[in-house]
Amino acid sequence: MKLKALPSMSRSDWCRIPEQALPQEGSGKMASLDRVKVLVLGDSGVGKSSLVHLLCQNQVLGNPSWTVGCSVDVRVHDYKEGTPEEKAYYIELWDVGGSVGSASSVKSTRAVFYNSVNGIILVHDLTNKKSSQNLYRWSLEALNRDLVPTGVLVTNGDYDREQFADNQIPLLVIGTKLDQIHETKRHEVLTRTAFLAEDFIAEEINLDCTNPRYLAAGSSNAVKLSRFFDKVIEKRYFLRESNQIPGFPDRKSLVAGRGGRRAGVKYKYRLIIHREQQSQQRRILRDIDSSCSPQVAAVCSLFLFSGGQ
Repeated sequence: MKLKALPSMSRSDWCRIPEQALPQEGSGKMASLDRVKVLVLGDSGVGKSSLVHLLCQNQVLGNPSWTVGCSVDVRVHDYKEGTPEEKAYYIELWDVGGSVGSASSVKSTRAVFYNSVNGIILVHDLTNKKSSQNLYRWSLEALNRDLVPTGVLVTNGDYDREQFADNQIPLLVIGTKLDQIHETKRHEVLTRTAFLAEDFIAEEINLDCTNPRYLAAGSSNAVKLSRFFDKVIEKRYFLRESNQIPGFPDRKSLVAGRGGRRAGVKYKYRLIIHREQQSQQRRILRDIDSSCSPQVAAVCSLFLFSGGQ
């Protein structure tokens, strides 16, 4: 495969790009489409390359191989399809290889791929708990590329959720290998992984990358995916001057409606604290469920969510 660079990339951003994904000379309007950059992050072996191939080629990747460095494929997306505002955009999907536990030298090299990011797809293996937990590390590495991650750990090994509170980059969580989970255990697994999307304030898609029907037109997964790409495009081209934080009302309206800037800040942090309290309650319940009888767990749950009354 030949190394090529899209016109918008600098020399330091070169990586492997399938030639069929590149706009060809003389292709008219298609070559002049605006584009957005979406990272695809997750542990090695979770199926990122298969996912990207399915999203861009609408085909199953027959013989997936390990990604070294980064591989980029391109998808054409119709923004606000079916409305007067409909417009086609290129979605650049950057499949970043490597391990989240890599040495600092590898991470610093990988950081070049995190420049000018418009969206992030976090991919985990539904059959591998560790790959789900590592999504917190992956997101921190990408979002805090110019900072030293604080790595504040909480009781069950997850990262402090407050580190994601001010994130303005749209996120999407995708779980792969759904076909490898037995029907009797599927509800349990999906209930556990649902907390990921909630923590990242993101939508969740679970699928089997070897079966295109999971992304069939009109399916709930296809709607979620389209909604995510629309959000990425809006953030890049239509809301660049906006100060809105995902999960919170616009800060300007908070300031105007609650007595100035100080009131707006207080309100914002009250929401953050409330979400952290909910996360702590969920962690406690998981510990109770794993160590107590169903009857005791039910009583503890009632007591916990009633505020101890």
